[in-house]
Amino acid sequence: MPNMTDPQTTVVSRVVKASREAVYRAFLDQDALVAWLPPGTMQGVVHAFDAREGGTFRISLVYPEGEGSPRGKSSARTDTVGGRFVELVPNERIVWATQFESTDPSFAGEMIVSWMLRPAGSGTEVIVRCENIPRGIRPEDNEAGSRSTLEKLAAFLER
Repeated sequence: MPNMTDPQTTVVSRVVKASREAVYRAFLDQDALVAWLPPGTMQGVVHAFDAREGGTFRISLVYPEGEGSPRGKSSARTDTVGGRFVELVPNERIVWATQFESTDPSFAGEMIVSWMLRPAGSGTEVIVRCENIPRGIRPEDNEAGSRSTLEKLAAFLER
């Protein structure tokens, strides 16, 4: 079990059959982003989106009705996150600083999410590194969500 006083970090990757340019564009288009970012059966809603270094965003990820017990961080069915674009290196890297909107202190703090895009044959390896994961989120759950998000990114770009 991890030491809960140390910042939690996860790293997950997947090869996507798309160019680095296409992958990068999928991060800068808010309609594309909400199509692939929400893991599993969640849906996305964009409240604000200014895709430039220093620009901010606010996005809600919503669990479907009737999907078991409430488990959202911001409300029973919703995880709302605010953040800013820390770094945008075209076709190479996207770095976000994010915070969950929650009254539960176990979800407090700024999480850094770095997306690295690496050449991989005719596709792109997308690596997502989440640092300073709030202690209320189990690392294995964060990894599972990241894997699901990368699967949805691949499906979105490979259609």
